[in-house]
Amino acid sequence: MSSTASRTNTFGVVPPRPALSLDHLGFAIAVLIGVALFAAPFATYRATRIASGEARLLIEALPIAMAAALVLVALGVAIGAVLVRDPLSRLGSAVIGLAVLLPSLGLSAGYLTPADNTFARVSPSLGFWLLSLAFSLLAVDALARMRLGPYGRLTALAVGVSALALLLLSGIWDDLSILREYYTRADSFWREARQHLLLASGSMAAACLLGVPLGIVSHRLRTLRIAVMQGLSIVQTVPSIALFGLLMAPLGAIAASVPLAAALGIKGIGAAPAFIALFLYALLPIVANTIAGLSQVPSAVVDAARGMGMSARQRLVDVEMPLALPVILAGIRIVLVQNFGLATVAALIGGGGFGTFVFQGIGQTAIDLVLLGAIPTVALSFAASIVLDALVDLSKGTPA
Repeated sequence: MSSTASRTNTFGVVPPRPALSLDHLGFAIAVLIGVALFAAPFATYRATRIASGEARLLIEALPIAMAAALVLVALGVAIGAVLVRDPLSRLGSAVIGLAVLLPSLGLSAGYLTPADNTFARVSPSLGFWLLSLAFSLLAVDALARMRLGPYGRLTALAVGVSALALLLLSGIWDDLSILREYYTRADSFWREARQHLLLASGSMAAACLLGVPLGIVSHRLRTLRIAVMQGLSIVQTVPSIALFGLLMAPLGAIAASVPLAAALGIKGIGAAPAFIALFLYALLPIVANTIAGLSQVPSAVVDAARGMGMSARQRLVDVEMPLALPVILAGIRIVLVQNFGLATVAALIGGGGFGTFVFQGIGQTAIDLVLLGAIPTVALSFAASIVLDALVDLSKGTPA
């Protein structure tokens, strides 16, 4: 008996589904919220930037009125997550939760820091991160249920970035430890940001310039395809830091023997070995997806183009490549997200980027300095994934 028939009453009428019903993901979100509110510290207070931290619960980290307001809002979000299925309502409750939570963190820093104390540091603790995770999961789940098209997802990303920018510009977070780390390193932060973008996106662009033509040729020649794929697969098995090290010796020798190479910045340490390593890592996804995209083009379409008198070049440019483009863009998406993460390791050999702050923070036991490098890296990867996912859908002709 079908599920519809099993719900039919004695008069043959299917009763409507209840407006409120238990949501399993919502239940998990509610558990996270409960732990964050009543069992996990909301903020950590340090007398200095490297001193041991003192965990403060929500009721200790905020004025009583603000703490009560955040608790009430969070509990309301938890109840809605469990019982409400409407995507727009779920999204609205998640946005309200974030709108109360994020400013509360800044207020907590001002509340816990003694007046005129420039040494004390206040950082978000487990409770804040759990609440952020819970509200973000609810928002992402709501957006997924709404099944937004590519332009809708890009708009949602733009709104989120704009809201975060306004929060930072408002100054409400200025007393947080991570912002204090930023203000003492503002110039170097943006310099390393440019270097990180250059390493990640530049190596991806170079890999596209070589990888797409190589994929096209490999698709045509099976012997070459086997050799290329095996060689690139071997490169992928080498750990990133090991590959950086392997490149240092030959590049150092080139710099020592060729003055022009040294003048161009090619040397054993620095950006050059990092760029080349990221370029080599990027080749496999691009070449493999180019081959896969061309292989899935229907042979009937190619035969029809040949029957119309199109040359081999015309068939490739006007027929095969447009049909293979979504798969190629999916490979580029993999590469860019991968490169943003791997570029962090480049700081170990003087390549710069956000990894500079990560490894400085590890060396100084300063967790907020680590976050100053880690959070932008994660944010860039997340944004790049959304943008390129939207481009993949647009290349398929997915409705906006």
